[in-house]
Amino acid sequence: MRIDVISGSGDDRPELALLDAPTARVFDSEHLPADRDLVDSLTSATLGMDLAAPPVVLPDFHHKSAMEMPSSIAVATAGTIRPTLTSSSVNCGMALLALDCERPSDEAIGDFYRRVRERYPYPTTRRRDLSYRDVVAAATGGAAFAVDRYGVDPGELERVEEHGRLDLTTWGGAERLVSEIPALTWQLARLRFGTVGPTNHFVELQQVEEIFDEEAAALLGIRLGQVTLQYHAGGGVLTGEIGHLFARRRDTARVMRAAMAVQKPLYHLSTARSAEQVRERMRLFFTKASPPVSLESDEGQRLMLANAAAMNYGYAFRMATYEALRSIAATAFAGARGHLVVDSPHNSIYEEEVAGERAVVHRHNSCRAYPASRMTPGTTFAQTGQAVLLPGTHRTSSYLAVAGDSSADSLHSACHGAGTVIDQFARDGLSQSDPRGRSTLRFRYDDTAPERAPHLDDAGVNAAMSVLQGHRIVRPVARMRPFAVLH
Repeated sequence: MRIDVISGSGDDRPELALLDAPTARVFDSEHLPADRDLVDSLTSATLGMDLAAPPVVLPDFHHKSAMEMPSSIAVATAGTIRPTLTSSSVNCGMALLALDCERPSDEAIGDFYRRVRERYPYPTTRRRDLSYRDVVAAATGGAAFAVDRYGVDPGELERVEEHGRLDLTTWGGAERLVSEIPALTWQLARLRFGTVGPTNHFVELQQVEEIFDEEAAALLGIRLGQVTLQYHAGGGVLTGEIGHLFARRRDTARVMRAAMAVQKPLYHLSTARSAEQVRERMRLFFTKASPPVSLESDEGQRLMLANAAAMNYGYAFRMATYEALRSIAATAFAGARGHLVVDSPHNSIYEEEVAGERAVVHRHNSCRAYPASRMTPGTTFAQTGQAVLLPGTHRTSSYLAVAGDSSADSLHSACHGAGTVIDQFARDGLSQSDPRGRSTLRFRYDDTAPERAPHLDDAGVNAAMSVLQGHRIVRPVARMRPFAVLH
């Protein structure tokens, strides 16, 4: 199959010069136009911000009512942190495992998902998966915690963004973090470590149907006909707590509101050193306005320290999930070995270089796509570029890609999926049933028998990939088709 490019490419692609006004850089096409009203809304929302570059709009651009900002965006600010530019829970992300086996039988598939449900039941329990010391170790050590606690191969951490750990020293270090975070925050973070759950989170078995870049595929450990396991999981309890500690969020559930009623005053007000500092923290973190926080201020340091801890906990969380799923797959699929291809967060706040200057890059439902030159020398990604996942749905193919030559044009960002595009194409009659009549065996978290979900064609996910490929943000490596899913 050939992926048709439906937007400018090569020397003919549009110029993307920096503008004084915050006009968004929109990556779309004639066949996949961005919602102009929503683009205007984003432009208005970023008006007056200390932008380091124009905001980026990627395919799958849409707005969920419970979120402050649209999905599939990246916004870089020059000297402030603005938590509401991303999700309230950073380090939600996706990962891809390559399994050393061919497609298993339906019986083996059923056994696999039964074991997954037993390991990660839903509704979740009140089981304390971690001790207090474990939570602190995860927040400070990141994915290395999963190496020590769950036996993850340390060599695989090169496939995790930032190798699964942000250094806390820049922002005050672990000692400051532990002394300031309320004990209740740490205690609640002991719960539900490594879970997956339903909604848009999933555990999907796929088979590689097409290879586009043989060399990159070989380096990443992907081959034709191979079974892959893709999953979407959050960053865990601590990420949500920290996200709500630093802003009043629209998506605050009743349980979180109750927790914040205790945690926020403890964290911000009881540790204040003056009445002036109390007023400042009330203004920054307790009002609906959620004003920007200066990166150079003490409050900015506290925020970046807590954000780094949340990211670290999220890395540890998803690596614990990875090791559990890899082990379950080996048991269910006759000892099939598995390795991590990539783990990629899609809600994040990082300090990065933008146009040669320091900036704070906020990504909301978009993942980072660094070229090989920005990756750690000696690693696989330093040869291929950072691996990027573009999932479809359980009824379409998904793509494995790597960062392209021009990813800097999009603030080194790519959309984290194409689900909204696929749904839109189906509604508008632009996508039809799969001509080969294939289907996915769909499992739920209850004991009901799995059902067959008929596939669509790949028009929607191909449209999203074509935009990214056409602008050289990413280049495709492989296409995988699902055959079973739990969500």
